[in-house]
Amino acid sequence: MAEGLSSLIAKHRSAIISKWFDSAVQSYAPDAAVFIRSQKDPFANPIGSQTRAGVEALFEELVGGMDAAGITRGLDPLMRTRAVQSLAPSQAVAFIFALKRILRDELGTARDAAGPLADLEARIDLLGLAAFDLYMACREQIMELKANETRNRVFRAFEKAGLVAREPAPDAGE
Repeated sequence: MAEGLSSLIAKHRSAIISKWFDSAVQSYAPDAAVFIRSQKDPFANPIGSQTRAGVEALFEELVGGMDAAGITRGLDPLMRTRAVQSLAPSQAVAFIFALKRILRDELGTARDAAGPLADLEARIDLLGLAAFDLYMACREQIMELKANETRNRVFRAFEKAGLVAREPAPDAGE
């Protein structure tokens, strides 16, 4: 990323993160979004705290080295929360791509003098793809847990009805 663009983004860090956080929160129901934005206590509002920390970590990776482990650390809690809430994949990752608009709005005409945004937008696209991968992995895990629970529930029902019996454990001495 061009040095001029990097320093321009660093100057607007606080405003960019704040707007990006708001964008991430918009995927929640309106009353939940108000709570997430307004409640600052991390124990009373773990989703808000997690979202803010994730957005800040992703911002640092975006303007820094784009370390895969750092990106995963920032995205993982966000995508896990969104996967449990059964958001559509597009809703779950939309806030990543919203950063492009936020940067254009926040940096205004100063970005033209600082250099093209193509490299930065490519980095945002990589974040979006990583977010999608994590979201889908979490959804797969949830589906697997649900399938196992259903299988176990059916087995227990059959067992209670006497339709199946557990095999006795083999003796250790045999």
